[in-house]
Amino acid sequence: MANEEVILTQEGLEKLEAELKELKGPRRSELAARLKLAISYGDLKENSEYHSAKEDQAFMETRILTLEKMLKNAKVVDSDSVEEGTVGIGSTVILNDLEFKEKVEYQIVGPTESDAFENKISYESPLGKEILGKKIGTIINVEAPVGIIKYEILEIK
Repeated sequence: MANEEVILTQEGLEKLEAELKELKGPRRSELAARLKLAISYGDLKENSEYHSAKEDQAFMETRILTLEKMLKNAKVVDSDSVEEGTVGIGSTVILNDLEFKEKVEYQIVGPTESDAFENKISYESPLGKEILGKKIGTIINVEAPVGIIKYEILEIK
């Protein structure tokens, strides 16, 4: 992720900024207190509390650096710049699975924000690639491990 552009929605940017603020503030302080307490136990060589806190510190500092790099290279997508009635990054799309006659709803986001549990899919995913730039009423075919899945775009928000 040298200097790769990180595509984010405004919501995604705010989430990353909040996480960074939490890590640099309260979490760093909590970890410093844990380390101080662990050091007070003496003999650092066989002090499992100390080693655990040091591992947590290394993980946290790595995450802080990663977040800072991502935010430095962030490009926030303006959902207003997407043509109305067209799927773009930041759009929420309601699809009809033509085989099972089920409606599904997804928000199209950058890879950093994708979260299947929140129905946020990356524009780089097979489904994301297929629907990006499409309009209501378009039928798309998505290649999946189970075969081709056909969807119709019902609504774009």
